[in-house]
Amino acid sequence: VQLQASGGGLVQAGGSLKLSCAASGSTFSSYAIGWFRQAPGKEREFVAAISWRSGSTYYADSVKGRFTISRDNAKNTVYLQMNSLKPEDTAVYYCAAGNYALATRVASYSYWGQGTQVTVSS
Repeated sequence: VQLQASGGGLVQAGGSLKLSCAASGSTFSSYAIGWFRQAPGKEREFVAAISWRSGSTYYADSVKGRFTISRDNAKNTVYLQMNSLKPEDTAVYYCAAGNYALATRVASYSYWGQGTQVTVSS
């Protein structure tokens, strides 16, 4: 499966962005999808995950209540709606697909998109 992340950009603190992750080559139906982010000089960290089959979701504490992960079966796309953005949310955001539902570890995901830059100015 190939993943294509998009929707990043520059936004002021308090603003919103919506990221998209489109799959090709296969469908998401048998995978769990996760969003991760990596800031300069830091390790890649878990942001949110969704079970494609059940729609169950899980969030990192740092984004809970501000970010929402969702899926569109017809478009084979997963979204990350990001509201109330903070400067500390600045990072390259990656989507990933794996076989472990709602996994939070990088190693649990087998397929990765290329990343999209999100920059939040103060």
